[in-house]
Amino acid sequence: MVTGARQVGKTTLLKHIAKDIPYLTLDDPILLQSAVEESGGFFKVSPPVIIDEIQYAPGLFKYIKMIADDSGKKGQFYLTGSQQFKMMRNISESLAGRVGIINLLGLSHREIMSDSFVEVFVPTEEYFVKRKSTAQQVDYKRVWEIIHKGSMPAMYSEETDWQMFYAAYTKTYIERDVRELTQVEDELKFIKFITAVASRTSQMLNLSSVANEVGISAPTADSRQGAH
Repeated sequence: MVTGARQVGKTTLLKHIAKDIPYLTLDDPILLQSAVEESGGFFKVSPPVIIDEIQYAPGLFKYIKMIADDSGKKGQFYLTGSQQFKMMRNISESLAGRVGIINLLGLSHREIMSDSFVEVFVPTEEYFVKRKSTAQQVDYKRVWEIIHKGSMPAMYSEETDWQMFYAAYTKTYIERDVRELTQVEDELKFIKFITAVASRTSQMLNLSSVANEVGISAPTADSRQGAH
């Protein structure tokens, strides 16, 4: 199971390491309908198989468990999902001890800079000597460019306007993910909530302060914080 934020590269990763395995995505409404309404007969394509956005059809997990237990084989299912709250609950209930979980993050600074140094950080003199030999000098303008672009692979694989990308990303996040976790009646206030929380990065979270800034109650801010 590869988890992580939307567009972080989960599907690309699995398609790269499992090139010859059939790929099914539950973003496809026809496949999703089949997965939800006919979970028992969904696996007409015999494993191994890649299933993208598995969280939309939690009923599939028990059948994955049955197939995995009956076959006794490893590597039968390659799963991805973006909604970790609901999905991880279903995994813990159905596939505990049967699935390896990888949380895929965005690009690291080394990856963005195409740095060849790949050793894991350890706070030793020997490590710093090795690291210094490949470290690249980054000017002030480049630092801010990386901060604005963030760590999404799409920002570095092609010429993409970061403001348009994240505007669309946020809209998709609110319309698809947040609505399944909590009731958001006022999208503009939720955007203000996200902005207020983001502006407090690296600070102690004070929900009362956030609530006052956004114009909502503290309990509402607490419920939205859980969804976010």
